[in-house]
Amino acid sequence: MKTLVQRVLGGDKRAAAKLISMIEDDEPGARKALRKLYRHTGKAHIVGFTGPPGAGKSTLISRLIKEFRKRKKTVGVIAVDPTSPFTGGAILGDRVRMPEASLDPRVFIRSMATRGHAGGLALATFDAVHVLEAFGADVVMVETVGAGQSEVEIAKRAHTTVVVEMPASGDAVQILKAGILEVGDVYVVNKADLEGADAMVSNLELVIPERSKGWRPPVLRTTASEGTGVEEVAEQLEKHWRHLHASGELAVRERARAETELRGALAEAALHRLAAKPATERKLRRSIDRIAARETDVRTMAEELLG
Repeated sequence: MKTLVQRVLGGDKRAAAKLISMIEDDEPGARKALRKLYRHTGKAHIVGFTGPPGAGKSTLISRLIKEFRKRKKTVGVIAVDPTSPFTGGAILGDRVRMPEASLDPRVFIRSMATRGHAGGLALATFDAVHVLEAFGADVVMVETVGAGQSEVEIAKRAHTTVVVEMPASGDAVQILKAGILEVGDVYVVNKADLEGADAMVSNLELVIPERSKGWRPPVLRTTASEGTGVEEVAEQLEKHWRHLHASGELAVRERARAETELRGALAEAALHRLAAKPATERKLRRSIDRIAARETDVRTMAEELLG
């Protein structure tokens, strides 16, 4: 009987789904499996999607899945959703938003909860990305919640970052929001059939700076619900992937990605070790009382607990 790792490497969707569930639940064996799979990662093009809620990111991704499948590519999608305060799981469901694509054996779609992680991108999200890389995905698309720190954080984790905007959100304040102009490699004005699309495109083209290594982020128009402009988005994503290889920027981004993941893993490991110590809960309560009473500050208390 094949092991779970062998089945994932063989492109078994059920095995990939099981391993991702194990990762989310922090089950025994998940880390060992990831360790074995990691040497088989690093070939997929990881594309992050961010932008305000309601801009149509899910619809655009579902159309891009079809476009990449036409190009004979295996596709993985991780849709990061807000966490339910009752179950701890993802509030939205991937198969609700992308029903047709999920039936394709060469397409893997998974919703994952933020689980309260700062920035909305839990460490498990990118463990899942590694699973999809090992599964054989040529392209892995990661859709963020599209609010707060996740808008900027995805740029540290993806090879190509797509910022999706829409005319209804398009005043100068929205498009000039801190960080948004720096993170995008490709900008998409979706719902371009609505009033204000021309102004949004013009404003973005005016203020977006050229990236390092000579990449000028394109500003594209789509009406994803009708499939309009989606082919051009796929073309630009592939063009940026080729640019990363040719310019040497891919190695830079891979190192930045590794650093971000390592720092996240270190923080998580420190919390696990702290929680594993006897009487930790009592110490935490006393520490909280001392901080609230202004007897000590948060950073000093954190160092003391870790020490």
